[in-house]
Amino acid sequence: MRYRVWCAIAILVLAGTGAARAGECDGVSFPDHISVQGQGLTLNGLGLRRATWFGIKVYVGALYLKHPSRDAAAILSADEPSEIVLHFLWSVSTAELRGAWRDGFANSAPGERAQLRGRIEQLNGWMKGVKSGERMVFVRIPGQGIRYFLDGTLKGTIKGRDFAQAFLGIWLGPKPPGRRLKAGLLGGKCE
Repeated sequence: MRYRVWCAIAILVLAGTGAARAGECDGVSFPDHISVQGQGLTLNGLGLRRATWFGIKVYVGALYLKHPSRDAAAILSADEPSEIVLHFLWSVSTAELRGAWRDGFANSAPGERAQLRGRIEQLNGWMKGVKSGERMVFVRIPGQGIRYFLDGTLKGTIKGRDFAQAFLGIWLGPKPPGRRLKAGLLGGKCE
């Protein structure tokens, strides 16, 4: 009897250890589940954003979805809550952030930039340099748009399903800032 109890405890401990590892990349931890407006979201994947020829680690990204998926097109077209978290490992200036958003939208929605321009500028207006350890959180809320938080403080909401789709397309579209980053967010290895 004691043997069975100890085996059951060992299995639970090992299962819990595996779950903890699933939410960690480059020493940065993320919960496996979160809640957005009363709806549970599950960690879909983690990706590491590297920049420059030296491969500087800029941030670890985490993607949360209502229904985990490896299908980028399905995620982009879904009208469901989702969340993307950027945990910065490297300090990034205001100018660098604004440039990254402009490039990201140019790659994500090249034919829609004119209709998104005002909202991209609104997002860039909220940008300030970030330091290592800070987190940007972007929550897609159907019928409302994308809410932006910096270290837990709401900065604002940008309306429009088209904006939300183009925004998530920065990471999940055909020209992400890194193929490995996209693969990680879609449930692959975080590397």
